[in-house]
Amino acid sequence: MSRIKEFNLPDLGEGLTEGEILAWLVKVGDVIELNQPIVEVETAKAAVEIPAKWAGQVRAIFHPEGSTVEVGTPIISIDTDPGAGPIEESTTGAPADALPTPSAASLAAVEVAPAEGAVEPGLIGGPAPGGRTAVLVGYGPRTTAAKRRPRKGGVPAQASAPAAPVVQAPAAPVAAPAPVAPAPAPSNGNGRVGGPVLAKPPVRKLAKDLGVDLGALTGSGPLGSITREDVQRAATAPAAAEPLTVAAPTAVAASFGADREQRIPVKGVRRLTAENMSRSAFTAPHVTEFLTVDVTRAMKALDRLRGRREWRDVRVSPLLLVAKAVLLAVKRHPMVNSTWAGDEIVVKDYVNLGIAAATERGLIVPNIKDAGRLSLRELADAMTDLVQTAKTGKTSPADMSGGTLTITNVGVFGVDTGTPILPPGESAILAFGAVREMPWVHKGKVKPRQVTTLGLSFDHRIIDGELGSKFLRDIGDFLSDPEAALLAWT
Repeated sequence: MSRIKEFNLPDLGEGLTEGEILAWLVKVGDVIELNQPIVEVETAKAAVEIPAKWAGQVRAIFHPEGSTVEVGTPIISIDTDPGAGPIEESTTGAPADALPTPSAASLAAVEVAPAEGAVEPGLIGGPAPGGRTAVLVGYGPRTTAAKRRPRKGGVPAQASAPAAPVVQAPAAPVAAPAPVAPAPAPSNGNGRVGGPVLAKPPVRKLAKDLGVDLGALTGSGPLGSITREDVQRAATAPAAAEPLTVAAPTAVAASFGADREQRIPVKGVRRLTAENMSRSAFTAPHVTEFLTVDVTRAMKALDRLRGRREWRDVRVSPLLLVAKAVLLAVKRHPMVNSTWAGDEIVVKDYVNLGIAAATERGLIVPNIKDAGRLSLRELADAMTDLVQTAKTGKTSPADMSGGTLTITNVGVFGVDTGTPILPPGESAILAFGAVREMPWVHKGKVKPRQVTTLGLSFDHRIIDGELGSKFLRDIGDFLSDPEAALLAWT
C-alpha cells in the first residue's frame, strides 16, 4: 500500500459543492498528528477548520490560500510513514510513491480568487483564452512579424501567415487615415490667408500697448485694414479663451472609470445570503406589521435580574427578553412556527430560534436548537455562546441549519425597525428596533418612557393578518409587562 495519501476536500454538510482555502495551518515538511487541524476553509456558510485523516508528514500542498476548490478535489498529500526512509526513485527520476499530479479535471475545478486590483477574465486588460490579454478588437497585440508595405512598382514582400481574424481586425483607420482638411489659418485682416496684416503704424503701436494680437482681428477698414476702433473693441471685449481654460480641468475631474471602482467577488457567505434572500423574496408573499411598545417595565426587570447573585456573571440584554417573548407567543400561536411544503403546511413542535448576526464575512443566522425547552438562564447562556462564536467566524454549518423562526436585532445599529426578509423555509421573522427614551402617555400624563418598535414579517400563505397581528400583539404585551405576562400565560 502506498505511503502517500491524498486528502480530498470533504463535503462539510448541507450538500456544499466547493470551499475557499482561507489559511493553511501546516506547511510542507511538517509532522502532523491524527485529527490535527491542517487547513481553514470557508464554505458558503462558515469558516471551518478541517482535521487531518492521517498522522504523518506533509509532502505537498496542491492549492494556495485564496483558491476555491470543489468538494472531492485533492488539496494536500501526507506521507503516512516518514520513518521508513526516503521514497524509492523510479527510473524516470521521480519518487516511486510520489503523488500523481492532480488531474486536469480537478485543476479545472479550481477557481483562484482574483488578487486585489486584478482585472477579471473577459474584461479589457484581463486574461483571455490562450494566454492573451483581452483588448479591443483591432487594437490587440500582433501575432505575426512586422513587415513593410511594398513600394510602388517594387517586388511584393513575401506574404506571411494570416493572422487570427479576432485579433487582427482591419487596420485601415490606422494605416490609411482619411485625409483631413488643414485648419484655416487666422485671418490677417485683409481677407487673404497668410499675407501681411493691414494696419497703419499708429494702430500697430496702439495694439502693442494694449496687448492685442493684430493677427487675430478682422479689420473693418478699407480693404479689410484694421482700425483703431477694431483694436479698442478687442481690448475691452471679454476674453473668449478664458471659459475654455476653465472647462478643460472640469472635464477631467468629471471622468468616471474603472480606476475609481472596486470589484468585490461574490462568494462564500455573501453569495449564499444573496441566493437565499432572492429566493425568499420572490417565493413567499411577505407581509410586514409594526408595533410600538413601551418597554420601561421590561428594562427595569432586566436591571433587577442583573442585580441577583446568580445572574451577575451572565450577559443580560433586551434581546434576551425579546427571545423569551417570541418563544412564549409561539406556544400560544403554534401555526407561526411552520413551513410551507407545497401541498401541505408543516407545523413544528420545536423552535430552532435563529439570531441574525453581522460578521466580517457577511450576514449569518445561527440558531439555538429547541430553544422553547430552555430556561431563561439556559437561553441567556446559549445566546452568549452563539454571538461569540459568530464573531470569531467559527460557526459550524450545523448551527446554521434547520432554523424555524428568526429574530434580527437592528436596534444595535441605532435603527428603529425594518421590513426583514424571511429566511428560506421559515414563516416569520421579527425585527427588534432600538430602545429610546421618548415622550409617552402613561397613566393619563405625558412622561419620558423607554420605547421600541417591532417589525414582524410573515409568509401570507401560512399566516393571515389576524394570526400575525395576534402573535405580534402578544410579544408586545410581554415586553410591556413581563411579570404579568408570565403569571397569565404560564
